[in-house]
Amino acid sequence: MKNVLVEETILVIGAGGLLGTQVTKHALEQGAKVIAVDLYLNDLQARLINEGIDLNNSSLSCASLNITVEEDVINFFERDVEITGAVNCTYPRNKAYGAHFFDVKTSDFNENLSLHLGSAFLFTQQCAKYFNLNKKPFSLVNISSIYGVIAPKFEIYDNTAMTMPVEYAAIKSAILHLSKYAIKYVNNSHFRINSVSPGGLFDKQPEPFLNAYKALTNGEGMLDVNDVIGTIMFLLSPMSKFVTGQNIIVDDGFSL
Repeated sequence: MKNVLVEETILVIGAGGLLGTQVTKHALEQGAKVIAVDLYLNDLQARLINEGIDLNNSSLSCASLNITVEEDVINFFERDVEITGAVNCTYPRNKAYGAHFFDVKTSDFNENLSLHLGSAFLFTQQCAKYFNLNKKPFSLVNISSIYGVIAPKFEIYDNTAMTMPVEYAAIKSAILHLSKYAIKYVNNSHFRINSVSPGGLFDKQPEPFLNAYKALTNGEGMLDVNDVIGTIMFLLSPMSKFVTGQNIIVDDGFSL
């Protein structure tokens, strides 16, 4: 269906990333007004241009925001703009992120949880406060992961330098419950939070990993980022107006 987001204004945080650029592009194509936000405005705009997005589009506005700074996020939501939905595509982390389990320092583990899960809490909290103030329908989509649902399949990382970071598993599983907590706390049918849990998204990973991953799916292997966009658009749209607290897994059977 086309134009499922007409009359919607969607805030995309982390709009310059692999997923965020595509959410921004498709939301515009579906008729939404989009507020695209990332840490560095110039980098964000360059990435949107690279995706063929016209920065002069009257339905698009861009802004910079550090989602880990509480005062900045609070001030952002106090701007005079009507928002009907949001997608949190951010992925803040420190330089030590990605270490193997036995090499992770507690200080780095705690810092990464603070950066990623802490900012997810802050953004969710401020979306809820915004709704309570305006009392107009609002749909928030949080991005979790299959590894927020199942234990890692470490064998797919054999013959690579890669691993599945322990912080990632802790954060993505917590985001699922944080979402449920927030919607029950607000307790209003017009305020919805849902999560999307993608399987692996292709981003030039090494061939041994790609082959091992593909063997555990129904045949597609790593997904293109656009393969999860339809689910996000559905959750943002009025078509899903009574879908709330759900986690939709998009992984071609990897988690089965």
